[in-house]
Amino acid sequence: MLKQKLIIINELGLHARPAALIAKTARKAKSEILIEKDQTIVDAASMIDILSIACQKGTTITLIAESSEDREVFEEIKDIILNGFGE
Repeated sequence: MLKQKLIIINELGLHARPAALIAKTARKAKSEILIEKDQTIVDAASMIDILSIACQKGTTITLIAESSEDREVFEEIKDIILNGFGE
């Protein structure tokens, strides 16, 4: 299992376009990729699930990969978040 805390840094927070980008990337994983916020865990492959946790700028989330064989996808999503979704 891979797990890392991350902070949403872009001004608009985690809105529809970044949620779609994360979901598209998470769908490449062989096992589940999850996002946790305030003890709520959602499927990172679902844009709707991601939007449901309402992450504004400054929100701390935890990115979780159920299997270490999904390290490449995990790192790709982590980079998307750390780079402020390219915005």
